[in-house]
Amino acid sequence: MSVPDDQPHTRTRYPTGEQPPEPAARRPLRTLAAVLVVVVVLVGAVAVLNRTSGSPTGSPAGSGTSGDGAGSGSGTGDGTGKSTAATGTTPVTTTQNGIAVGFPHTGEGAQSAAVNYAVALGSAEMYSTATRKTIVTTVADPSAASRLLGRFDPSYTALGKRLGLDDGKARSGLVFISRTVPVGTKADGYSADRATVEVWTTGLIGLSGQSSTAPVTEYWQTSTIQLHWTSNDWKVVDVSTKDGPTPVSGSQVASSAQDIAGAVTQFGGFRYAR
Repeated sequence: MSVPDDQPHTRTRYPTGEQPPEPAARRPLRTLAAVLVVVVVLVGAVAVLNRTSGSPTGSPAGSGTSGDGAGSGSGTGDGTGKSTAATGTTPVTTTQNGIAVGFPHTGEGAQSAAVNYAVALGSAEMYSTATRKTIVTTVADPSAASRLLGRFDPSYTALGKRLGLDDGKARSGLVFISRTVPVGTKADGYSADRATVEVWTTGLIGLSGQSSTAPVTEYWQTSTIQLHWTSNDWKVVDVSTKDGPTPVSGSQVASSAQDIAGAVTQFGGFRYAR
């Protein structure tokens, strides 16, 4: 029932410091508002910290890769895994048989040579007799080429047969994949004409296709590459490989054989610089 305007009204006055209790419906709203204010303040603080403490180069620790010879790598070249920065050294742009050559006569040049040679030695072309010889004679010191081929020929041929390859070629309906991807390098020794570099890599190997009995899998390994400065370039004199370091596998669902084959043919490789 409404109260007529001409009726007297009663007002209650509270002593100073005393107020009527707040309606219960308003309390959650004020609590929510307070929480939102705290969240906004925390997000702003995190953003400021990230801006002031981030890497000056914008690249992850130990990185220094460049596509198609563009860009160069570490400012220190000490192989300690610190973030790398461009040195200003002109990157390698010359190639021989599709492999980067003509590296600088420096510690960084030796690391760049080792990582590019590791990629070539882990490629699918190493499983064919003709292209294997081309790769080895391109990356190796002339005095070591025959010895390295003597080691590589039986090992690559045997592995190719286990995969069902015919001199590096997969049977009809299958795509053979072998690709090495460098993760980082470490200089173990350097002098005017000798260098030893470790190259940590991941990679893919296998046959992609509906009838494949050797599906494409990933692997992790470290190659120790010994180099010799000869004819104004770094060349391989010896290579040894060991498994790992290997991280825990992720939870991603494996792609289809068609997707893997398509990715390998559509995404090209890189040249690398330390």
